[in-house]
Amino acid sequence: MAALPKIKDPVAFAASVNAFRVVGSDISNWIALFLPWLELILGIGILLPQIRSSSSILIATLLIVFIGLHASAWMRGLEISCGCFGAKSAEEPTNYLWLITRNTLLLAACVLVILKDRKTKSQMPEN
Repeated sequence: MAALPKIKDPVAFAASVNAFRVVGSDISNWIALFLPWLELILGIGILLPQIRSSSSILIATLLIVFIGLHASAWMRGLEISCGCFGAKSAEEPTNYLWLITRNTLLLAACVLVILKDRKTKSQMPEN
């Protein structure tokens, strides 16, 4: 679901990526075009048993990056719209604690999926 607003408005998402001040505007534009589609594919992949574990690992990796980016922006005092689920209003302050907490909970869910898949695979009889 987080990918859909970004796919719908890549220009706004590029501005959000650029606001983190980690990469230049040219790279921000490419990230804004590529990342939402990757998120959508991984989101679908987590629903498919054949690629669930790999998708979960990649989502977990992205979440770790997002947690780091939010923590960095918070420490640098940046007021940004993360672009996660669409743009926030300009008057609304960035709630970094909520963003980091939400991503940490999503990361924990990914870890649970990975562990469950590994347990399930280890219990399957070999042919």
